[in-house]
Amino acid sequence: MFAAPLLVMAQQQDPAKAAGQPVAEAASPQAQAARQLEEARKNVVRLTDIVTRAKNDDNRLAELKAEVDAAAKQIIATSLATRPRLDEIKARLAELGDPPAEGTPPETDVVAQERKRLMTERSEINALTGTAEDLSIQATKLSNGITAIRRALFSNTLLKHTELNRATVVDAIAAINLERQAFTRTVGSWLSFAWNFKRIQLLSALFLSLCAALILLAGTRKLLFPMVHREISNEEPGYITRLSVAFWSTMVPTLATGVFAATSYFFLQAFKVLRPDIAPIVSILLVITVALVFVSKLANAVLAPKHRAWRLVRVSDQGARLLVIAIIAMAIVNGLDYLAGTISEVMGSPVVFTVVKSLIATVIIGLILMAMALIKPIVPANETLDGRGKPWPRAVSLLFVLTGAIIILLTLSGYVGLARFIATQIVMTGAILVTMYIGILTGKAVAKQNALADTVVGRHLEKRYGMEQVALDQAGLAAGLGIYALVGAFFLPLILMQWGFKIADIESSAYRIFTEIKIGSITISIVGILAGILLFAAGYVVTRWFQRWLDGSVMARSRIDAGVRNSVKTGVGYLGVGLAGLIGVSAAGFDLSNLALVAGALSLGVGFGLQNIVSNFVSGLILLVERPFKVGDWVVTGTTEGFVKRISVRATEIETFQRQTIMVPNSLFINASVGNWTHKNKLGRSDIPVTVSYNSAPRQVMDTLLQIAATHPLVLKNPEPQAVFSAFGDATMTFELRVYLADIVNGNGVRNDLRLAIYERFREEGLGAPFPIAVLEPEPVPPGPEADELARQAELAGPPQPVPAEEAVKRSGTQRRPRRVSVEAVGEKG
Repeated sequence: MFAAPLLVMAQQQDPAKAAGQPVAEAASPQAQAARQLEEARKNVVRLTDIVTRAKNDDNRLAELKAEVDAAAKQIIATSLATRPRLDEIKARLAELGDPPAEGTPPETDVVAQERKRLMTERSEINALTGTAEDLSIQATKLSNGITAIRRALFSNTLLKHTELNRATVVDAIAAINLERQAFTRTVGSWLSFAWNFKRIQLLSALFLSLCAALILLAGTRKLLFPMVHREISNEEPGYITRLSVAFWSTMVPTLATGVFAATSYFFLQAFKVLRPDIAPIVSILLVITVALVFVSKLANAVLAPKHRAWRLVRVSDQGARLLVIAIIAMAIVNGLDYLAGTISEVMGSPVVFTVVKSLIATVIIGLILMAMALIKPIVPANETLDGRGKPWPRAVSLLFVLTGAIIILLTLSGYVGLARFIATQIVMTGAILVTMYIGILTGKAVAKQNALADTVVGRHLEKRYGMEQVALDQAGLAAGLGIYALVGAFFLPLILMQWGFKIADIESSAYRIFTEIKIGSITISIVGILAGILLFAAGYVVTRWFQRWLDGSVMARSRIDAGVRNSVKTGVGYLGVGLAGLIGVSAAGFDLSNLALVAGALSLGVGFGLQNIVSNFVSGLILLVERPFKVGDWVVTGTTEGFVKRISVRATEIETFQRQTIMVPNSLFINASVGNWTHKNKLGRSDIPVTVSYNSAPRQVMDTLLQIAATHPLVLKNPEPQAVFSAFGDATMTFELRVYLADIVNGNGVRNDLRLAIYERFREEGLGAPFPIAVLEPEPVPPGPEADELARQAELAGPPQPVPAEEAVKRSGTQRRPRRVSVEAVGEKG
């Protein structure tokens, strides 16, 4: 249908082929797409023929559906590959503009030829797109047809009716001896062949399979020994311990048996030991073995007939034993039914014989279910588990009886397939659901706060690795989530397989779920997102490692300033994390060109309320580049003063002299005045104010101050100390001792030493009190004779003499108040 146009188009678009040139060098995208679509057309035709021939094989149909879906995806991908070229053509045509209208000057030949070439190429791409759409529709119809065929097969298998009469039984009995002879002859000839001609291969396959199973069993038991071992001495194990032991004591042996079965079949096939007529029997036998191990281990784990302390349900000892026997018996009967059915299919026995065998198996399972209603497992709360027990509640007994009766009635009515399906689901799906429930309860119990610390594993982790309570809680949460994931990943596919889904269906569905989750026009890939997260995590770890290596191995040896090291380290961190983010986003499948929408949203957010965050971020980058201060500097901004400990992307960490950590937004350092005592170097001046009375000699005071400064070891000689007469007061003179220090950070200690020395020297030399003093001010006296007399006495006495503040307070009583006169220190640091 599509062959001629596609071939013609490929020849038109591939002139290099006619010229004898290599096709790969001159093939255009349209020619490649045409060839790919032609191959896809042939593939769809081939798959259609195969589906017609395999319409009765459900397993083969499941595989074909996966191939058809893959072919449809390839067709769509081929069509999309021409989209960029089509966009380029449309853009070029837009640049050329519309053709000249009638009555207007014609366009140049070059433009006309270019327009014609582009129009022709666009028509070819549109034709390819139409062809791809037709092929995609055809593939989709084929896929839907396969689904319909498989649904009909499943329904026919379950609802197929078989006439059961005396002739059917006679035919089945007659076929028993024939099948037995054929089976004995087939198995005997194979065993003889394998032992005589494939002995080494057979023994090697069994040995390798056994080794794989033992390695898995030994490894898991050593790793999970506390969770699979029942301590007999422990009379009262905790609920979480019982759940954990039940779950893992079921899973570990089942997994080991499954590994042995899978590896045995693989090695037997790889060594060519199995014949085509024996392979299905060996396969179903191995599957039944795994299923029986699973059911028996689960029943013993939940009911624990020999260890009542580990029992998950409150039933009597006798009831637990009878329930375990009934469950295992149903599993054995169901497994033997499937084994006998496979043998009959391989031996070519009449269908009626298979029906009769399934009839017998389902009737036995129905009778076992009805017999389970007679068990008395219920134990009242005030009785022990070793008592006789009481019957089931009426609803439970009725459920057992009705289920068994329905299976038997369906079987005797001729619906053997449906009855067999229900019996299988009761045994296998029930066991799987119980195990899932136990696993979910185990994960929930482990994830609870303080739960892991009370278990054997938690105590082992605490003792071996010194994990604290918080770490154990986090490990418990991670373990709970891991158990949830294990339960879902392992048991959900098993349930789907029990209900008719094939492995190919599950693989296809899982692939779509993890790679093509569509929300509107957006396609999300879980695998891509996980890969992006892993790549980002790897990039983050590498960035942090590179930061530590660069700081500790390169810059530390170069004796680079701590501030420069912090700036370089922070910049490398921002760059590395940014690159890791871009790589992670790209690996997750997000188109970076779509980030323009995110940038627009961020711009809108900045306009409404994120401007402070952006301002602090940009300010942090400016601080790291300009470096007005660095880590370790002594800075002052507003009411905050201290040492810079860290410059981050949003704020700067400052530690005050009281060891208080203050986070100052970076924008404050950019928009406000900032003092930095150690910007260029740590050299600085420290000032000490000294106040004395007018009775002191100013020059003597200044000389004494210089002598005191010269004796201190931390005071620099160059620049030399200075003693300055700074101010006159009402009753005092103020001096300043100005000293220079090599490290201004030591200013507090130096000032303390100098003040002590000044106080002691001034007292020794009688220079007065080097601190503010109080002046006595008389209370105001009302005008009159008394005021005139006081004024005359004051004139005769001369100027008032200053007295220390303490003595002034003693003299003042209630009539006078001392007034403190002091001069604030100018430029004092620290």
